[in-house]
Amino acid sequence: MKTLNTNKRKGERGSILAMSAIGMLAVLLAVGLGVDISRFYLAKTELQNAADAAALAAVSGLNSSSTGITEATNRAVQVMNKYDFNQQSVSFPRANVLFAKNLDGPYMSEGSAQATPKDIRFVQVTTPPAPIAVSFAVSVLGSSKNLSATATAGYSVPLNVFCNWLPVSVIDYDVPMMPGQTYTIRAGSGNMVSPGNYQILAVAGSGGKDVRVGLASGVDMCAEAGATYAVDTKTGVTAGAVRQGINTRFDEYQTSQVNPVDMPPDANIKENIDYTQYRAGSPSQSPSHTPVPGRRVVIIPIVKFAEYDQGRNVVKFNRFGQFFLQTKVGSGNGGDIQAEYINDIVVAGKGGYDPAGGPANNLMATPVLYK
Repeated sequence: MKTLNTNKRKGERGSILAMSAIGMLAVLLAVGLGVDISRFYLAKTELQNAADAAALAAVSGLNSSSTGITEATNRAVQVMNKYDFNQQSVSFPRANVLFAKNLDGPYMSEGSAQATPKDIRFVQVTTPPAPIAVSFAVSVLGSSKNLSATATAGYSVPLNVFCNWLPVSVIDYDVPMMPGQTYTIRAGSGNMVSPGNYQILAVAGSGGKDVRVGLASGVDMCAEAGATYAVDTKTGVTAGAVRQGINTRFDEYQTSQVNPVDMPPDANIKENIDYTQYRAGSPSQSPSHTPVPGRRVVIIPIVKFAEYDQGRNVVKFNRFGQFFLQTKVGSGNGGDIQAEYINDIVVAGKGGYDPAGGPANNLMATPVLYK
């Protein structure tokens, strides 16, 4: 019996080693599979970030015109081409940018969307398939996997909280405002709205520097219309600060106090054109500094005439409007500065909706990522 048991144990020698080798191989395959899947998730996240950025950039270019459809596609392509996937550049075709009237579609091509640009509210961007090499689990997953991502962005709900507005005002004389008409946003010498007041607002401060920076880059705060927000007026024409601030949008930098990096010019600085011509891109004039499209489209608070009193006083915003700057400010004290009232939907850079706030402006929205 003793001899028989000894022989049996000799026959089982090496079985543990074989089982251990097989188990180790399974563990290594599982670890390799986990590493490859982790890389897929990282690549997918990078692709999704690129798609999200491209979709938001595209929506910011919409302006209710056919040129806005082209600009939206241009911005999506430009943003997408800044990304590298798997350390390789990706060629992003314009056909991967689609447009729709409704969030659920149907989505159409750039050419089809140009037929009805006023109705377009959503943009869908899909990244081209990006091959991701498989390092360990080749026998299970193959040598590579193609990944892509899709993002859909569009207009937000109408805004009732507005940001980056100009510290000047348009006076409401209880006459309906008409699209295409020009309205005074800063009265020149001799045309004050009330004694001492020239429609300038002391939002961030009462000095000329505050006016200059506010007109060049927009006020760095958000506000609502109505009784929830009130500001002081700034007395005086303040011609120099107004000229230096507004004219940055026309590629004019007269002093070292303003610069084209923080306060860039518009992509089209041609003067004496209306908003329709501006949207169409003709006639046009390019700036000498790196531009930012849309800098001549501004948000300005609208104030009732009765709000203005003699000297420095407090006014309440009745509402906000979007305006187009047709000309820059001339030298000297200058006359009235006027801007064209816009009636199309304008995509603002910042803003929001407060359910407890005042009335919303149905013609103003911000880019929102939906899915």
